[in-house]
Amino acid sequence: MRRLSQLALVVLMGSANACGDGAEGPRPDAELRPRTFRMGFSVVPPLPTSASGVATVNAWAPRADAAIMHLAVPYAAVLGGVTAAEHVRTVDVPLANLYRARGFPLTITIDPGDGLDRAAESPELVALGRSVTEPAVQAVYRQYVVAVVDQLRPEYLGLIAESNLIRALSPPAVYAAMVAMANDAASLVRAMGGTLPALYASVQADVAWGPAPAPYVGVEADFRDFPFTEVLAISSYPYFTFADPDQIPLDYYTRLAGGRTLPVLVVEGGWTSAAVGTVSSSPQTQARYWRRHERLLDSAKAVRLFQLTYTDLDLAAYQPLPPGSVLPLFASNGLVTATFAAKRALATYDSIFRRPLVP
Repeated sequence: MRRLSQLALVVLMGSANACGDGAEGPRPDAELRPRTFRMGFSVVPPLPTSASGVATVNAWAPRADAAIMHLAVPYAAVLGGVTAAEHVRTVDVPLANLYRARGFPLTITIDPGDGLDRAAESPELVALGRSVTEPAVQAVYRQYVVAVVDQLRPEYLGLIAESNLIRALSPPAVYAAMVAMANDAASLVRAMGGTLPALYASVQADVAWGPAPAPYVGVEADFRDFPFTEVLAISSYPYFTFADPDQIPLDYYTRLAGGRTLPVLVVEGGWTSAAVGTVSSSPQTQARYWRRHERLLDSAKAVRLFQLTYTDLDLAAYQPLPPGSVLPLFASNGLVTATFAAKRALATYDSIFRRPLVP
C-alpha cells in the first residue's frame, strides 16, 4: 500500500445484520472454531488531529489483540541534526507504550520510500533534493532501524514495504539502494542483543498475482533480494484486481510462499465500501470480502491480520492532496465511517474476532 500511517504519526506528534452479504450477526459460541491469527489495526485517524487519533485507538482496541505501527523514516529530522534515537524516544515510544499498556504485541513496518507512490522516494527526501542512493541517507535509515529495535522491541519487523511494487515502479538505482539498505539493516539487527524481532520485507499480493488474465508472477525475486526474510508479510488490496471477493483464490496467500514453511502475516490490506475510480463496490461487497478473507487466513494458517485503517478517512480534512494522490482510493476501507458509525463489514469482522484465539 501506499503508506497511510505516516499521516497519523504526524498527528500524534503535535452493526447491521444482513442476509447473503457476509454481515451476519453473532454466532453461538459453540459454533466458533479457533483462529490462529491475532487481529488489529494502526493509529490512522479519520481527521488529522490528536484527539481523532486517540479516539480511533480507543474505538478499535476492544476488538483487537495486536497492533501495528507503519513508520516513515524520519529523514528530514535526522539529516537536520536530531538523532534517530531521540526521534524514536519522543515520537514513536509514546504510541508503542499505549499499545503495550493494552497488552498488544507489536508489529512494525519501516517504510524507506513513499507509501502513497511506490514509483517515488520519500516526500521528505524529495523536498530536500536528496535520495536513498546517497550513503548519508542510507545511514539515516540504518540508524533509525537500530533505534526502533532498541527502544520498541517489536515482535515482527519489516525493513521495506511492498518490495515487489517498488521494484516494478521505481528507478532501478532506487530499488537497488533499498535492497542494500534493508540487508545492511538486517545484519545490524541480528548483531544486537536481547530478544530480536522476526524480520520481513512485505510483498504486495495483488502485484504477485497480476490482474487476470496476466500470468502469476510470485515473489521469488523478493525472497532472493531479501534473504533475511523469516515470515511472509503480505499487503493486499484485491478490489483493484477482482470485481467480486469470491473470485479471490483460496491460495491467494499460501501460493506466495513458494513451498516454504513460513508464518503468514497480513500487514496491511482491505476492501473499499465505495465506488471509487474504476472500482465498483458497496458496503455489502465489503462485508462479503471480510468473510472471504477469513477463509484465506484460515487456509494460510496466518498468525497476524492487520488493517491500517479502522475508520474511513475524512478526505476534506486532509486537503490539499498532492496532484494525482491515490489516497482517495483507500479512504473508504474502514469498518466504520469517518464519524465512527458501523458499516456492514464491522459485524463480519467482529464475528471473526469472537473466534477463540489458539496460536
